[in-house]
Amino acid sequence: MRTATSTLFLRPMGSAQAKPQGVALKKMQWVDLILKILVPALLLVFFVVSLKWGSLDGYLQLLSSQSYVSLIPAVGAIYTLLLLVFQIVRTILWCRYKPYPLAAGELPTVTVIIPAYNEGAMVEKAIYAVAASDYPREKLEIICIDDGSKDDTWTYISRAQRRYPDLIRAVQFPQNRGKKAGLYAGFTQGRGEIFVTIDSDSVISKDTLRQIVAPMLHDPKIGAVAGNVKVYNRHQSLLGKMLAVRFVLSFDFLRASQSLYGAVTCTPGALSAYRREAVLPHVDAWLNQTFLGSPCHHSEDRALTNFVLRSGYYSVYQRSAVVHTLVPETYKGLCKMYLRWERGNVRESFVQLGYLFTNYREKHRLLPIVDFFMTQIEFPLTYLFLGLLLSSIIVYPVVFIKFMAALGVISAIYMTYYVVLERDLDFIYGVIYSYYAFFLLQWIYPYAFLTVRNRHWLTR
Repeated sequence: MRTATSTLFLRPMGSAQAKPQGVALKKMQWVDLILKILVPALLLVFFVVSLKWGSLDGYLQLLSSQSYVSLIPAVGAIYTLLLLVFQIVRTILWCRYKPYPLAAGELPTVTVIIPAYNEGAMVEKAIYAVAASDYPREKLEIICIDDGSKDDTWTYISRAQRRYPDLIRAVQFPQNRGKKAGLYAGFTQGRGEIFVTIDSDSVISKDTLRQIVAPMLHDPKIGAVAGNVKVYNRHQSLLGKMLAVRFVLSFDFLRASQSLYGAVTCTPGALSAYRREAVLPHVDAWLNQTFLGSPCHHSEDRALTNFVLRSGYYSVYQRSAVVHTLVPETYKGLCKMYLRWERGNVRESFVQLGYLFTNYREKHRLLPIVDFFMTQIEFPLTYLFLGLLLSSIIVYPVVFIKFMAALGVISAIYMTYYVVLERDLDFIYGVIYSYYAFFLLQWIYPYAFLTVRNRHWLTR
């Protein structure tokens, strides 16, 4: 029974209406080959053209200019120095990071909470992945909540519940209440010592539950654990491949470094674990949280992490606890996802600032402060530098070519982290993503900051 289940949920798919697998995968294989030849060639062209047309005299004229353009070297130097120092610190921490080993002895009871809304067949894959895990059956409970879906999500949930009646508890809301309400139902009804939250479009590995609870068995002060989020539909589209690299660099690199001082700022909705006593005292305040007079409907994962951290617990990252999640395959879908994330980051950064300088925890209070301010400084400096850079193109157009080459070099160096972890040639998609983000995604953060009170739930 379990063998059949595991083959079902591990079958790749791009979306609820997936393209024929053979045609789509063959097309992506050709695109993959072409890009892995073309991108390095284009980078080489950038360098050659830059060296030929970017003379030293031209740069000296730029530096001696009395206009705003002369600010570029100063701003660029400050920006680069700050990022370099911060990157070195994070790299040292990242290199020292090791996943927590599996603990010997008795395992705790676990309640897995899966909220779903208009997820269709994917929710069944998510449920079966949990049911097929190697966690002791008598210590496992699955609560799946249908948040008033308008499609056939409930059909798949109820079918899974009939298949595993002793394992799965199915809850159906008569109308949509939001993801927070679904999670709240799981927190308040679950019996486990550890709560594990999984998105309904995500599939865990067989040993993920054992891995995700391991840190809390080693240290009673750890109240939250972030899982290792990878892309489920990475081979279905160019954007999926880019995000697969981006997830490794953004999530693994950041969370592994933060984990060394027990302050992972966001335990992701795709996969996280929480100690029962760390979250239950706060779930009512979390459910009814407001910001600037508006209810907080999105970024429930980072909000819950803030509650856990503020109460004195530590949050860590467990690289060996793997989950594969669906990501957007269109620009519009990607923008919705990033807007939702960034609005939550803006709001929860203010919340975090409210307790960072208090005695909220016993130790490791300095590095979270450094991390916070370096992250906040990065955004205004980035946009100031980009504004000056784009303006300078009018005065000295070759700056643009120089910048394009520099962007390629920096992103290629940054890919070292990906190569060390994944050991494949897909790092090239990280270089492509750097250009993609520069030209198409720079507007996300300023717009999110200005519309932080927006209550719309931007779904995939």
